[in-house]
Amino acid sequence: MVTEVVTETLVLPTRGGELFHVIDPRVFDRRLLDELCDLATRVRALAKSDTGARALQNLLTTRRAMLYFTQPSTRTFLSFSNACHVLGIRTSEIRDPSTSSEMKGESFEDSIRTFSSYVDVIVMRTKESGRAAQAARLMDGIPRPVPVINAGSGSDQHPTQALLDIYTLARSFAERGGIDGKVIGMMGDLKRGRTVRSLCYLMKNYSGVRLVFIAPQHFAMQSDVKSHLEQHGVRFTETQSLPEVLPELDALYVTRMQTEWDTAEESRGVDLTPFSIGVRELALLKRDAIIMHPLPRGPEIDPVVDQDPRAMYWRQERNGMWTRVAVLLKIFGAETRIPELEAQL
Repeated sequence: MVTEVVTETLVLPTRGGELFHVIDPRVFDRRLLDELCDLATRVRALAKSDTGARALQNLLTTRRAMLYFTQPSTRTFLSFSNACHVLGIRTSEIRDPSTSSEMKGESFEDSIRTFSSYVDVIVMRTKESGRAAQAARLMDGIPRPVPVINAGSGSDQHPTQALLDIYTLARSFAERGGIDGKVIGMMGDLKRGRTVRSLCYLMKNYSGVRLVFIAPQHFAMQSDVKSHLEQHGVRFTETQSLPEVLPELDALYVTRMQTEWDTAEESRGVDLTPFSIGVRELALLKRDAIIMHPLPRGPEIDPVVDQDPRAMYWRQERNGMWTRVAVLLKIFGAETRIPELEAQL
């Protein structure tokens, strides 16, 4: 049976005041973002000691997670897998669609309902847009609903990546007044980059932020995101000239060309040289600015940039695990135990 593909829609993240589904970044407010960032910092501090790490591993030992990743993934899968291990959550996984009963004709809905019989949370990454929202709506209609976390849904949304990006920005600017008032550049394939799309949706929570979109014309940011920014009073400009805007940026978020979404090899015709960063571009960037990238990277960032203290993408990657630990703690209501663990150290 073929299930109709649906577009991503808003799914409320809470049930009874607790975080439940994590589907769409548009529903996160500043209070919750600040809470998650603070929780991630406190948990990583606990984990630095053997005593704290063991205490964290005992928090959710009775919980089980399904990692349903039918789209290839390295970082996001490992990040969620290790976040579960930090908290003692046992995991099951499906990473190859051919091992699922959907290959026998089982509907997507029946597969998700089956998973929910065995686990307490479903983390899913799919090539098709809207699947996570579809699964969440299904869960909301059954007697034993389990939370669904969107770990990447088509080219539309990647909410937990946006959360870790916010955490990275907040930590990087902690001594400079936080994210408020910063100028953030986003460069590369903005049309199909779900990481930058999701991050844009969270910018409404910060005052005085200005976004600069730097992209080839054919891969410019789409109108739905720009309309959302306009609706919420978030300023943005668009350009194809990186050197012009680099000196004013507090952060540059670089993305690769999203070739997996090509329908006619359209990426091949793009000259990425003007949308890359190397030694010459570093000379134009503020000394206290940061460079981010969701990874994996291509030629858009010269490896020589890795040695520059402004390169934040490897820290950004590790921040992802701690952000997802915070999300899992909130979903299961275990964040209330953190002060108790801190008091024991």
